[in-house]
Parts: sequence; structure tokens; C-alpha cells
Amino acid sequence: MSQFVAFGECMIELSSREGALHQGFGGDVFNTCVYLKRTFKYIDSGLLTAVGEDLQSEQMVETFAREQLNNSNVLRHPKLIPGLYWIHNDEVGEKIFNYWRENSAAKRTIELLDTSKIQSLSSADIFFFSGISLAILPKEDQAKFFDLLDKLKQKGVRIAFDPNYRPKLWADANVAKTLFQQCFILSDILLPGVEDFSLLYGIDDEQGVLDFLSVYPIKELVLKNGAKHVTVQYKNKQTVVKITPVTNVVDTTSAGDSFNGVYFGARLNGYDIETSVKMASSIAGEVVQHKGAIVDAEIFSKKVKQLFLDFAPAK
Repeated sequence: MSQFVAFGECMIELSSREGALHQGFGGDVFNTCVYLKRTFKYIDSGLLTAVGEDLQSEQMVETFAREQLNNSNVLRHPKLIPGLYWIHNDEVGEKIFNYWRENSAAKRTIELLDTSKIQSLSSADIFFFSGISLAILPKEDQAKFFDLLDKLKQKGVRIAFDPNYRPKLWADANVAKTLFQQCFILSDILLPGVEDFSLLYGIDDEQGVLDFLSVYPIKELVLKNGAKHVTVQYKNKQTVVKITPVTNVVDTTSAGDSFNGVYFGARLNGYDIETSVKMASSIAGEVVQHKGAIVDAEIFSKKVKQLFLDFAPAK
């Protein structure tokens, strides 16, 4: 069984629906794990994260289990609790967040790792993290995290990174640039958006991003450009993959996360890079038509059945 591990934070999600406050759980890498597992049930998908010992942490871990995620890398902090965010969508479905995460146990994940846990992570096929995963790390744990990436890479684990740059999470953009440079050097798979480079580097076009990244030893580059198309570079070949835009956009919270999850799952399941992008785009197009980070399981299951009717099995 292929194994996918994502490092980062799952949070308590609060959102307004029809005048009532709805509680769920969400977070970019958690969402990625869920959509991967729901689409490709025979892939081992799970988080490397930390939760507390409180009621909400228990409910969160129960949610992981209900989504059939691997909980073996969910660590416990004796004092801290999960972070929380409140989400609001504007009239075109774009997301607006407020965060409460100062006491988040996930921020202390690296300090809870021991040697045996690091060794077990070496069995993963892909180890994924994002710019948000990096942004919440305490400064004293950053070097330890990159040491972990280096050790996993030496063991043959493919390192995957989505910059997912959120300016509010970074006190200093130059710190983000310095850390991202290390990520670009270590990454085998990179899934940025043009928007990430526009916000952080002032690079507004695809070719500018491709030129910027050309100096790094990235084996598999998937450059997302909103609803327009996706440009992929793999084995010295560049391909532009057209995607079908969605007109009924309700909530873009998990657009990129669901894309990432299905893309990773498709690649691990043997699909070629172009087909993987098309499958990922198809799922993301469904996800943005529903409220919340995680779409209702029954609705999503119908979409997955249609997905495998639309795309032939991987050879």
C-alpha cells in the first residue's frame, strides 16, 4: 500500500450557515489527506501533527478515524489545545479567515518527535507540507524540521511542498522567502500557485514563476493558475493542461487542498501527470460548489464514482 504523510495543522472550523454557527474541522494539509483518502481508498493517508488531551482534540482524532486516516503519527501535547478559525465567504465564494491558534498543539509537533517516530516516517512514499505548515513553526524548530526533511529524502521519501503563502501568517516576508528557498531546494514535487509568487515575490505571470524556479532541482512541478489552466513540468517536458471553469462557486476554501489530495493520490495510483491534473481539477471543481472545507461524504462519493467513469484506470 502506498503511504502519504502530510505535516501540519488541523483546526476547529466555525462557519455561518443559514443563520446558524456550524462547527467542523479543517486545515490545508488535513483537507488534502481527506480528499486523497476519499478518492483513493487503498492509499494510506494521514497527518503528522499534534493535538491536545481535551474534548475537542478527542473529537478531532475521532474525525480522522472516521475519514479512515492513519492516526499513528498524531502526537499528544499535555497542555496545549487545537487552534480555531472562523471563516466567512464573500459574494463570489472567496474565503475570509480569522484565526485563534496561539495555543495550538500542532505548532509543537516537531519537539514531540522522537527517533522511532522519525524512522517510521521513512516508510512514506510522499511527505507533504505547505507554507502554512512552515508559518506556524516556532523559530527554534525550523532547523529541526529541515533536518527531518533531509533525513527522509535520504531514505528515498519524495518531499512535496505547496507554498500556500498567506501574508497574515508571516511577520516578515523575508523570513518566508528564506525558508521557501530551502523548501525549493529539498522538494521533489512542487505545487505552487501563481498567486503565491505574486504575493511574495511580485511575479505575476507563469513564465516568470517558471524562470524563477528553473534553478532548483524540482523533479515534478505543477503550477496552478486559478481557473485558467495548470502548467506541468516533468522529465524536461512542459505541458499546459486546460481545465473547465466552474460557474457556481460557493466556497473556495478547499479548492487547492482537494486538488492536491487527488493529484497525489492519482500519481501514487499510477496515473500519468496530465491525467492526474485533470482528475484533481475535476474534484476541485466539485468541492468549490459546496460550503465548508470538507464536502458531505455522500455527495463527494457520487462525484468520485463519476470521476472513475470519466477516467480510465491507470496502466
